[in-house]
Parts: sequence; structure tokens; C-alpha cells
Amino acid sequence: MKTAVVALGKIGLPLAVQFADSGHEVIGVDVNPRQVELINAATEPFPGEAHLQEKLSELVPAGKLKATTDYAEAIPSADAIVIVVPLFVNDATWEPDFAWMDAATRSLAEHLTPGTLVSYETTLPVGTLRTRFVPMIEEISGLKESVDFFAVFSPERVLTGRVFEDLRKYPKLIGALSEAGTTRAREFYESALQFDERPDLNKPNGVWDLGSPEASELAKLAETTYRDVNIGLANEFALFAQDNGIDVYKVIEASNSQPYSHIHQPGIAVGGHCIPVYPRLYLSTDQHAETVRTARTLNASVPGKLVDRAANLLGSLTGLKAVVLGASYRTGVKETAFSGVFPVVEALRTHGAEVAVHDTYYDDTEIEDFGWAPYHLGEAADLVIVQTNHPEYKDLTAADVPGIKLIVDGRNITTAENWKGTPRLVLGDGSASTHQQTDQA
Repeated sequence: MKTAVVALGKIGLPLAVQFADSGHEVIGVDVNPRQVELINAATEPFPGEAHLQEKLSELVPAGKLKATTDYAEAIPSADAIVIVVPLFVNDATWEPDFAWMDAATRSLAEHLTPGTLVSYETTLPVGTLRTRFVPMIEEISGLKESVDFFAVFSPERVLTGRVFEDLRKYPKLIGALSEAGTTRAREFYESALQFDERPDLNKPNGVWDLGSPEASELAKLAETTYRDVNIGLANEFALFAQDNGIDVYKVIEASNSQPYSHIHQPGIAVGGHCIPVYPRLYLSTDQHAETVRTARTLNASVPGKLVDRAANLLGSLTGLKAVVLGASYRTGVKETAFSGVFPVVEALRTHGAEVAVHDTYYDDTEIEDFGWAPYHLGEAADLVIVQTNHPEYKDLTAADVPGIKLIVDGRNITTAENWKGTPRLVLGDGSASTHQQTDQA
């Protein structure tokens, strides 16, 4: 099959590689010339994706995968087009920003030829494929859906860093507008993906048809929004436990020993392209979902709450040097999308602190490009806030930060032994926090 992939980012490029590795003739289109240049040179444009470089080194020289900036080269005569263009959310209004998606849809529609399957993998609000993108394609191309082309929503369900593993592990969800579209989508994904055996599932792992694009759109929003709501509940328990001398981690472990409880772990911030964003996409079409709204608001407030607690313990942060450990939104990735580092730095500056940031994945110049001062272990500081659970931070001690007055651990990775004699505030561990506050007093 001739397959075109629109947008060759951290999800789109591994998808293009997966399709090519399965025998498809793949061409990817991206608006970034440098990205295209690197891919055509068989060089991974971003680090950290397992097996990506080795697959590029094999597929590109063999002519099975190439990249272009020209839709006119990629789209005509394609059997299938897979769209993985980013969809953003307005931070102020929480409304989706379709600018990039609309532009990509218009560009592909201008060059669409009859008989093509058009699959949207970018997470969308419920109803978007049917009411926004299909009419747009029909108007621009002059083609009719389910007659001249076939549209399907099939959400990506992978995590950066392990895309190829996740493609095998999880069922591929599809939702088309007609039986013919369903057949085309099933044939395409069954030819492009291989699936692990999953005895834990009620039916065989593989391509699962949900019956409509709306059901498929909701499934992706539901699985991610569930995580945000669950983390919100865990954070609510954590804040309460911290105020009442309780170790919430022991509580969660005990609760989850019963098979009907699946409480997630609390944390200073919920980051990444998915969990902070998709609940807001859901809310854009279900404005009465108060549980979702409350959880999203609570999770967004935790960085500020912990900085406020640090200020209360120290009396004031004005003029103090505060260090944020971790710019990445999670361990193992060099990515700051919706990372908690941004609200933590903002809250510290609001309190008058002088802020520096450290991350094992970023050098000084990259830290400065964000507008932050870089921090080096061994330099003096008054306050440390652990924002990312990089394993390197687990072994730090008070000796690594001369002059430290308080450490705030937003990820529960530090130990009391390493910070003996230093007041230590751990999100959710009221027993540790109370003990250290008593020592400080």
C-alpha cells in the first residue's frame, strides 16, 4: 500500500516507520524543512524513541520511507493518509485550537484522489471528524465521503519513548462513517500493525471497531480523562494526608490491595501532551462534566499550593534562591509540554524568589532559552523543589545543596536519611512533613 503520514513528530514519525517496516511504501509530509532533511538523511530528529534510529537506518536507504514538505508529492494516489497533526488548547478559555489541524486538512483535501482512506489519529473532541473535517474535505476536494473517500477516527494510544512497544500492546480502535469505511480501515491497520497476545482482554487483541467515529473519539478522551480524574482524587487525598500527619502512600497501597480500588499516585504536576489537554477537549463538548472540571482545576493548582506551603514554612520566599529540579514533564523524556516546571517557576517568582532550574536532559543554554537561570549541583540554595522524578534526584543529599533550608518533594522520591537535618515537605506524606516541621521548630 502507498501510505502518507501527515506530521512527522514524536508520534507521526514512529508511525510512518511502523507502516514502512510492515511493507508499506510510505511518504511523510511535514512543514518543518529541517525535520524533513534529517529524516531523509536517516537521522532521528529527536532523541529517546526506542528503536527509531535503527529502523530509520534500515528503511530510508532502502527507499521504503521518505519525507517531504510538499502535500502535492505526498497525497495524490495514496491508498491511505494518516494525520497526526497537533491539536492545541487555549489555556485561557480551555477551547480547542484547530488552526494546525484545519490547515493540514485543507492541504490534503486540495490533493486528495478518489479511493483514499483518510484516518485521523490526533485526539479530537467528540463529533469533530463528522461535523468539521469531513465537510471540509468534501467542500475542498469535491469528493463525497463513503463514496469517493473514506474517513475514520483511529486514535493513537502510545507513549513517546516506547511507541513501537505500545503499538503492539494495545488494541487499535477504529470508528468510520460507513461499513465500507470500516472495512477499509480494518484492512489498512491489520496490514500495518502486529499485535501481542493479550490473555487479559475479553476478546483478541487487534483492530477493534467501535461502530462510529464519535465512539472512537470518546474512547480516547475517556481513557485519558480517567487518569486525570484519578490523579486529582489522589492529589486531594495527598493534600489532606499532608495536613493531618498521614502517609498517603501507605494509604493508597493499602486501598489498592482490594481489587476494586485503583487509586493512582499523587504528584506536583500532571504534564505532557495528553493528560492535561484531553480533559479540556472533552469539556469543550460536555460543559456539564463537573467531576472532570474539578479534577483538572485541582491538578493545575497543586504546584501553587506546594509553593505556598513552602513560603509558609520559611516565613517568606522573598530574596531566597529556589531551585526546581526537573524541567521535563516526566522522567525518561526530554520534553516540557505542559510540564509542572512552568507553574512552579511562576509561583516561586510571584513569591519573590530567585529561581534556577536543573534537568539532567537539558544543558545550560537550553535552560536559558526558557528564560531560566541554570542550576548546578553543589551550588548554594535556600529551597529545592523536586518537580520531575528523574532517578538521579533520588540519591541527592543535603550536602549537594549547601545552605538548604527546605526541600519540597513533589514526587516522593527523596529519603529522610539523605536529607537528615533538613526540613522536608513531601506531597502526601504528612508523617514526614510533620516530623521535619517539628525538627525545624
